[in-house]
Amino acid sequence: MATKVYVVFYSMYGHIWKMAEAIAAGVREVPHTEVSLFQTAELVPPETLEKMGAAAAHKQFAHIPVIKPDQLAEADAIIFGTPTRFGNMAAQMRNLLDQTGQLWLRGGLVGKVGGVFTSTASQHGGQETTITSFHTTLLHHGMVIVGVPYSESRLLNMNEITGGSPYGATTLAGARGERQPSENELAIARFQGKHTARVAAKLAAQ
Repeated sequence: MATKVYVVFYSMYGHIWKMAEAIAAGVREVPHTEVSLFQTAELVPPETLEKMGAAAAHKQFAHIPVIKPDQLAEADAIIFGTPTRFGNMAAQMRNLLDQTGQLWLRGGLVGKVGGVFTSTASQHGGQETTITSFHTTLLHHGMVIVGVPYSESRLLNMNEITGGSPYGATTLAGARGERQPSENELAIARFQGKHTARVAAKLAAQ
């Protein structure tokens, strides 16, 4: 029976979507594993997205279905992706999680594997706080948190400006979203997907 991994993301300018694709690619490297991508519901009105210059980016991943809270229980592992909003997750992701009260009551996510990846505008824009504060919600749900161990040597790359942390894959988007995920950042994301899928498969086999 295949291990199910869901990659659930919110992306405004496309950076987190590209990281989500890399995460999913890593998951696909693990035999007997299925991966599905979902996005969260958008809360920003279309005309506002247009003014912000985000409408075109949204069209690139418009084909990815919007997840419903109850669907989270179907997965063996869930890897969440969100841009940073002042050191915390985006409201669109918080909105999804705030609808999981019934899942929490029935223990629907207990024992499932959880992970997080993110993006920020700058090197010190909340990459670590966004992920670690996100972990609080996963712990309330009884999930088993998996990050990126230092066996991924790209975390130690000092030859370039790059995201990446032991808490989860990250990327630097730039103040205006002008920077795209680097190969080093995408490679760390692929590692996170593969590593999480392997852990989930081992737990599912118990």
